[in-house]
Amino acid sequence: MQFAENERPPAACPICTDYRQFVNWEGQQWITLNELRRSHRNILKPEGPGLTGIGTEPRFAIGQRALLVQRADGNVLWDCVSLVDDDTVASIRALGGLSAIAISHPHYYSGLVEWSRAFGGVPVYLHGADRRWAMRPDPCIVFWEGETRAIGDGLTLIRCGIHFEGGTVLHWAEGASGRGAVLSGDIFQVVMDRRHVSFMRSYPNFIPEHPSVIRRALRAIEPFRFDAVYGAWWRQNIESEGKAAVFRSAERYLELVADRGRS
Repeated sequence: MQFAENERPPAACPICTDYRQFVNWEGQQWITLNELRRSHRNILKPEGPGLTGIGTEPRFAIGQRALLVQRADGNVLWDCVSLVDDDTVASIRALGGLSAIAISHPHYYSGLVEWSRAFGGVPVYLHGADRRWAMRPDPCIVFWEGETRAIGDGLTLIRCGIHFEGGTVLHWAEGASGRGAVLSGDIFQVVMDRRHVSFMRSYPNFIPEHPSVIRRALRAIEPFRFDAVYGAWWRQNIESEGKAAVFRSAERYLELVADRGRS
């Protein structure tokens, strides 16, 4: 989570002290963007048809990778990483540039302002329910409200409310070679078998999501056609029958949570 420029670091990071995350066992740690540029680099590689993954090496923070959705009417960056540098900007410009950024939830806000400025101040779409977690105010941020928001032809943000109140997925109607795709971050967490997803309020602290929230999320995505689900880490994707996988996973999860009192 990047904070506004100051002479000294904040006393604490609210994202770290929130019950969904944790403070490093060695204590709160800080780094500047320039320091990060000296020690790390981004790699770009394909993650699916029309999708390029962007991840930082060595692993930084929680290690997620972003996704560049490549489209004729303007590329969109889904989720974000902390590092942006000249090499990354040049690589993305070679792929058609960037017209907008959309982020699933606060754990991936990272360096969103720097990313926007690197591409001329493109808009960054965050759900308004998570407004208090944006630690670096900037005119580039668009706090959207309601349940859905179109950000391009065939691109729709859907508020699911999992993990955070504004937890969002991106539906891409033409994704997966026209079969439809959902870019889920870890709102729908693609698990290691890559045939299911899971739903958690907190992943590191193993706090499950409330059943009513999951049912609401299912209602939100039900009208949308999609076959693939792209998660938040390299290759953690469901390549086909993704919609069925989400609903099948929810049925399993809800059954187990409802049955937790059985002896």
